Amino acid sequence: MSTHEIIKRAKAAAPGLAGLTAEEKNDAIEDMARALTEGAGEILAANAADVEAARGHISEVMLDRLMLDEKRVLSMAEGMREVAKLPDPVGQVLERVTRPNGLVIEKLSVPLGVIAIIYESRPNVTSDAAVLAFKSGSACVLRSGREAWRSANAIVSALRKGLCESGLPPELISLVEDTTRQSANELMTASGFVDLLIPRGGAGLIRSCVENATVPCLETGTGICHVYVDSSADLERAVKIIVNAKTSRPSVCNAEEVCLVHSLAAAEFLPMLKKALVDDRRAAGAVPVELRLDSRAAQIIPGVPAGERDFDTEFLDYILAIKVVDSVEEAVAHIAAHSTHHSDAIVTEDAASRDKFISGVDSAAVYVNASTRFTDGGEFGLGCEMGISTQKLHARGPVGLRELTTYKYVIYGNGQTR
Repeated sequence: MSTHEIIKRAKAAAPGLAGLTAEEKNDAIEDMARALTEGAGEILAANAADVEAARGHISEVMLDRLMLDEKRVLSMAEGMREVAKLPDPVGQVLERVTRPNGLVIEKLSVPLGVIAIIYESRPNVTSDAAVLAFKSGSACVLRSGREAWRSANAIVSALRKGLCESGLPPELISLVEDTTRQSANELMTASGFVDLLIPRGGAGLIRSCVENATVPCLETGTGICHVYVDSSADLERAVKIIVNAKTSRPSVCNAEEVCLVHSLAAAEFLPMLKKALVDDRRAAGAVPVELRLDSRAAQIIPGVPAGERDFDTEFLDYILAIKVVDSVEEAVAHIAAHSTHHSDAIVTEDAASRDKFISGVDSAAVYVNASTRFTDGGEFGLGCEMGISTQKLHARGPVGLRELTTYKYVIYGNGQTR
């Protein structure tokens, strides 16, 4: 089926979803989650084909993003059930005002209509995006990357089976069959059919959508995430935070890419960090982190000299750029110059440094003494998320149910004229 026909059918199906009650939507989500787990065999077989085709063409950490196992499929289904437990964002009276002339004006949350999502090689995005769009009352059109298409197709097939079991049209969740640039362009320019476009992937994809879309586009950002270790930091805590932020899953957008260290802490801290990220991991048979060091850090520990672009790169790999700074103000200035405004952290025991960092860093998520890896819809209590928005309108940070609705004004009168 052509991309245009898929979009048209989604647009036609959307009004029926907007009228469902919260209970009806939640029952359908349960049917979809059950169909997902029952279809795990087909999903894993499709995923194995995707992984085999991609092996040798993408890095090992990107293969990990692509790969599914039974535990991950069950986790996807559980994530859907968590969304079902959340309050329905549709039909909420956000504000209510009674005017002097007797008019009652209500600001009412309503679905967007049709949400299109262009994403790359993470199959779990398929179920996350589908359930969030569905619960928020919108039909969704998914456009997976070529590497993950078989997996996405198997997942969507299971979800549509669940929709049919609930007596709902399968067109509420659709997957574009064409994985060429043409289909992406069609989604970007589907004015009158697509109410919101969300790109979720690398910098090139996001830039292409933001620059070329004629439909409203929500920018989800790449993550050049920083951790700044202040002069007052608990250094053992800082090591623990950075090990988690860098190595727990380096291929995701909330992983740390840059470490900034105050010069007063650097001589003691950097050897501790190298031991944890390089020596201990190598001894344990894990992938050691490649440290790319500015000139001051290189005087303290061995590593690779930082190149011109290393502080502006989302590595998505076991690589960490390290720079020594002389103050929290210098750390904030560096982040301002190099950040993608995703997630940045300070490790400190000093209230003044903490407050300067919080007020000075203009990012969607600012952490104090915690790993950047928590920037995630599930961790924020949103069930899951459509992506991490790094823009300021209309949503910022993890995009959950509330961010996937809009509003309209409903005015109640008794004959008033102007």
